[in-house]
Amino acid sequence: MSLRVAVQMDPIETINIAGDSSFALIESAQKRGHTCFYYDVKSLALDEGRLTAWAAPVTVQRVVGAHFTRGEYRKLDLVKDVDVVLMRQDPPFDLSYITATFLLERLKGQTLVVNDPESVRNAPEKVFVLDYARFMPPTLIARRIEDVREFHARQIQNGFQGDLVMKPLHGNGGKAVVRIPADGSNLGALIELFDAAWVEPHMFQPFLPDISKGDKRIVLIDGVIAGAINRRPGEGEFRSNLAAGGYAEATTLNAREEEICAVLGPELKARGLVFVGIDVIGGKWLTEINVTSPTGIMAIDKFNGTDTPGMIWDAIEVRHAAMVRG
Repeated sequence: MSLRVAVQMDPIETINIAGDSSFALIESAQKRGHTCFYYDVKSLALDEGRLTAWAAPVTVQRVVGAHFTRGEYRKLDLVKDVDVVLMRQDPPFDLSYITATFLLERLKGQTLVVNDPESVRNAPEKVFVLDYARFMPPTLIARRIEDVREFHARQIQNGFQGDLVMKPLHGNGGKAVVRIPADGSNLGALIELFDAAWVEPHMFQPFLPDISKGDKRIVLIDGVIAGAINRRPGEGEFRSNLAAGGYAEATTLNAREEEICAVLGPELKARGLVFVGIDVIGGKWLTEINVTSPTGIMAIDKFNGTDTPGMIWDAIEVRHAAMVRG
């Protein structure tokens, strides 16, 4: 069955087609005969209960510099004109992002939204993961420098190296992730900087030397493992995010990583989180559960010869059929 798909994403003009997961999903949808529309989240409008977007039909092709063709924009009714909405814009996970989830939630039972907007709103990457603390490194979420110093001292006593990693609670792509040396010499300045930039508390964890061996991105589709890559930091970096200069290599999962996925999988499926990427350092430390706009599927397919976008569409088509049947 041909589906009408509206893709809510960042500017299609600026994407890197070599690794962009949204591009891969649109490309895969086209191959199945689905019709795709592109729109910016800022164009969402709720008019007397009718949710619309200013959207244009779009086709993509794997040609650098000419990777898409866009038709005429028009007001798209996200119930009458659309079967599936892909919510694919990147964070920051701010009030604008949260408001979009509230609007898209109004489509429930009429248009399938992937990932489920209510679940996305309730599962921020660095907050949802706290439900699985037994798999995580020691973690502090706080703003007061006194709390951070106390946590830092305790981690040294517990045998960690001494350095800390500090992250914005709702950041993405490795942006503004910083390393604090064991002597804490730059902690005060960084707290001041983060406090000025973000109203939320910040996340702190001990620095894990195993990051030099890589940070594994594992993709789950409807709670089932689809594949993984190992991301290693680039030269002069400790961040392994591909967007921060890291590079990918082929990998397999160990028993601990399979255990993590087995525990997470049923909950992800139950929440309507169809496409999820989790991050595991050193084969044992779960650090994030990415549900907003996960990436990495093109790298996974490059190494494994798989079709992860196709697997995602298989799951979407099954869910859509179930929704139509009621």
